[in-house]
Amino acid sequence: MTRHPASRVALAALFASLCLHMSSASSQTPAAASASAASATNDPFLWLEDVQGDEALAWVRARNAESQKLLEARPDYPATRDRMLALLNSKDRIPQITRRGNDFYNLWQDEDHQRGLWRRTTLAEYRKPQPAWETVLDLDALATAEKENWVWAGANCLPTDTRRCLISLSRGGADAHVVREFDTVSKRFVDGGFTLAEAKSQVDWIDADTLYVGTDFGHGSLTDSGYVRVIKRWSRGTPLSAATTVFEGDVKDVASGTTVDLTPGHQRTMFSRSLDFYRNKHFLLQPAADGKSADKLVEFDVPADASVNFWNHAGNPVDTLLLRLRSDWVLPGRTYASGSLLAADATAYLAGKREFTVLFEPTPTRSLSAYSTTRDTVLVNAVGG
Repeated sequence: MTRHPASRVALAALFASLCLHMSSASSQTPAAASASAASATNDPFLWLEDVQGDEALAWVRARNAESQKLLEARPDYPATRDRMLALLNSKDRIPQITRRGNDFYNLWQDEDHQRGLWRRTTLAEYRKPQPAWETVLDLDALATAEKENWVWAGANCLPTDTRRCLISLSRGGADAHVVREFDTVSKRFVDGGFTLAEAKSQVDWIDADTLYVGTDFGHGSLTDSGYVRVIKRWSRGTPLSAATTVFEGDVKDVASGTTVDLTPGHQRTMFSRSLDFYRNKHFLLQPAADGKSADKLVEFDVPADASVNFWNHAGNPVDTLLLRLRSDWVLPGRTYASGSLLAADATAYLAGKREFTVLFEPTPTRSLSAYSTTRDTVLVNAVGG
């Protein structure tokens, strides 16, 4: 199967560095620890930070060789390896699909397609024991043709015209990736289409000729964590340098993000600042009432550690706001417990009302594992009794 050397190197280097620092710090006095922190440039293991450097790669290969030698010495290794490979390459695996228009897309990997086939089929075919799949993009062939270690990093297709997709490809499975516009009818990358150089980018469609894009725009455009801080509006046929800024986070944030819903009658754009891994600030883009003035960004009043989703369901012109709480939420006259799933009329909520239907409330022995939505139903996955 496809390996991700860059990711392995980064994790191994980070783990080794942490272990070494923790070991040395535990034996130091506070004064010595402060002196050590102040002279970080004297760290003898700083070379591990260069995760693609020859020295770091050689160190990781040596550690991998040690681990492989220990594993292969086990009497059960050959049988276990063969069993795991058979499972990973099994043709009986259920293909995980994403619906785009009337087609169902899947990325399929096996011993003959280690990087993967991006393929599609119809619902009628998918229901068959052996569906007929149409290959849209062969990642192995692309990597060979372009002499690149391409690893699939996802596709973002325009909801109103699934012919247009933004495909992300990473080198060796790294976090950074390139973005290239792809035509799913001609099955070719679009000449002169939207492209982004290798970076930890985020893109979303506004319409067929316009994107929201967050990427490495140069000095100051990333957070201290190395992720997107600035999001811009980019029009087709113009250079990236001409894109206009629409949202900015803080350098101390983890990242900035955007979500665009183009569902007819339910169009909505939301921006976010990830303050850390659990807390976010959300902002709604409110179009000007006169259609001429500048759109406004309005901070969305929800608990920072709650997950937020808008549900556009069948036959109801009013969206439902779904909130999953991570901590207790105290409101006048009612406290909603951590772990609850709440539903509210989105329009009423944005107008200031705080009236909820409790879809799930935890007990001492039961908690919410996950939830999902269909056209008219919320499906709750609870664990415990």
